[in-house]
Amino acid sequence: MHTSLNFALQLISEAYAKEAGSGSKFRYLDLYRAVKSCISRQEIPPNWRLPSSRQLAERLGLSRTTVNTAYELLLLEKLIAARAGSGYWVLSEAMAPEIPVATAAGVHEYPALSAFGDAVLGHIGLMNRAPDVGIAFKPGLPPIDIFPINRWKNLLNSYWRHIRSSDLSYGQSTAAQHLQQQICNYLHVNRSIRVHPNQIVVVSGSLQSLYFIASALIDPGDTVVIENPTFPNVQAVFRSFRARVHGIEPDAEGLQLFGEHDLRTIQPKLIHVTPPDHYPLGIKMSLERRLELLRQASECKALVIENDYEQEIANSREKIPTIFSLDKEQRTIYLGTFNRLLYPSIRLGFMVLPPHLVAVVKAFEEHSHRFVSPSLQMVMGQFIERNHLYQHLKNLREVAAERLEVFRNSFRETVRPMELMETGFRSLHVVALFRESSDIQREQALIQALGKKGIAAFPLSNCYTGAYKQPGLILGYSTVSPSAIRHKLYIIQDVLETL
Repeated sequence: MHTSLNFALQLISEAYAKEAGSGSKFRYLDLYRAVKSCISRQEIPPNWRLPSSRQLAERLGLSRTTVNTAYELLLLEKLIAARAGSGYWVLSEAMAPEIPVATAAGVHEYPALSAFGDAVLGHIGLMNRAPDVGIAFKPGLPPIDIFPINRWKNLLNSYWRHIRSSDLSYGQSTAAQHLQQQICNYLHVNRSIRVHPNQIVVVSGSLQSLYFIASALIDPGDTVVIENPTFPNVQAVFRSFRARVHGIEPDAEGLQLFGEHDLRTIQPKLIHVTPPDHYPLGIKMSLERRLELLRQASECKALVIENDYEQEIANSREKIPTIFSLDKEQRTIYLGTFNRLLYPSIRLGFMVLPPHLVAVVKAFEEHSHRFVSPSLQMVMGQFIERNHLYQHLKNLREVAAERLEVFRNSFRETVRPMELMETGFRSLHVVALFRESSDIQREQALIQALGKKGIAAFPLSNCYTGAYKQPGLILGYSTVSPSAIRHKLYIIQDVLETL
C-alpha cells in the first residue's frame, strides 16, 4: 500500500478511536466526524487521496456499507470528491484553517511593525487585483489564445537539452547577458533607444521596477509627481515609501506642466508618466510636452520614469520618440514589460537605467531576488533573436484591432447605460463611463455583481488620487474571442438593469 494511504489510514484510525469511545450508537457518524476532523485540521491535506471503503473497513473492523455512508456525508458537504477510477480525494478548498489571530494580551509581546511596514499595509487597498473569475474582460491581458506556445516550448526544450551542470549555479549567467543584448537590439530597432546591455535590469514586471527605484531614491517626505488618474499600483508603491504623491490631470497633450503644475514650483524628485498611452484614459503625450517635461525636470533636478507599458500598440501608427531617446542628460528611467505582450504569468519585464543608477539598483536586486530564472531569460532572448517576438506582435496588433472593433460595436448596441471613451486603437483596454450621474458605490456594486457572473473589471475610481474620483469600468477586450464578446456584454447589460 502507498505511503500516502498508510498515512491517511493511521490518522483516521486514531481519530475514529476517539469518536467511537464517546458512546455513539451510529458507527457511520463516528467515522464521518473522524474523517471530517482530520480534514478540517488539515492533518490530511488538500488534494490527498483517501483510503478506499474496503481498506478502511478492514482497518477499522466496519462494514463497507458503514464506510460508504460516512463518505456520502462527506461528499454532500463537499469536503471530498469521488474521482472515477481513483477513489476519494480531499477537495483543495475543503475547510482551510483560518490564520490564528493574536490575542489582545499577546499582541504586545511582539516588536512593532516598522514605519515602512505600516505604510505598505496601509496602502495595500490601492492595488488593483483582478478577481480570478475567468478572462473576460480582465484588463492587462493580451490575446493569450494566439501566443505561439509550440515555438516557446521548443525553445525551452532546446535549452534543457543543451544545459550544462555548471550553468545551474548562482551567478551572472550567459542567459542573462544574452537577454540583455537582445533587449538592447529590440529597443534600438523599435524605440530608437541605444544603450549598453549593462543598463538593462531584467525584472518580474513594472511593479518590481518601481520598488527598486523607490528603494534607491525615495526618502520619506520626497515629492513624486504622477498623472491623475494613473495605475493604482504606482500610487500604492510611492505612498508605501511615504513619499508625497502629487497628482496632475492630463489635458489633450498629456501631463499638464504650466501654472500651478509647473514642476519647478512643485520640486519633485521623481515624475512617473505613461507617454504613449496615458493609463487609463488613452491620451498620447505630444512631442512638445515630452520636451517640456525634460526641460522642467532638468531645472528641478528630477528624474523621469517613462512607463511604456503598451508601446507596441500605442505607437504602432503614430510614432513619437520616447522620452528616453530625447533625453540628453540621462535623467530618464525607461520601463518595459513582456507581461502585457505575451502572457501575464510569464512575469518578465525590464528597465533601462541611466548609468549613475546602475550600481545602486543592481545592489537592491542582489538584496532581493538576485535574478529572474536563467531558463526563462534564455528562452526570451532566443524568442527575440529568432524574430518570433516581432511576428507575434504583428499578429497581436491585427487580432486586437479586430476584437476592439467587435467590442465597440457590440457595446454600443448592448450596454445602454454606459458609453465608451473613444481613443482609437492605442491600448488593450477600454474605459466605460456611466451615461447618467453615478457614484463609487454603484461602480463597486457593479464590479462585485459582474464577478459573480464570471466577468472581471477594474474600477476607474481606484486610479484617482485626491478627492475627485470618476466612477467607471476599465475593461480588457483583446483576450476574448469575437464570438464570446457579445454574449459577455449582454451579461453586463443584465446586471446593470438589476442595480
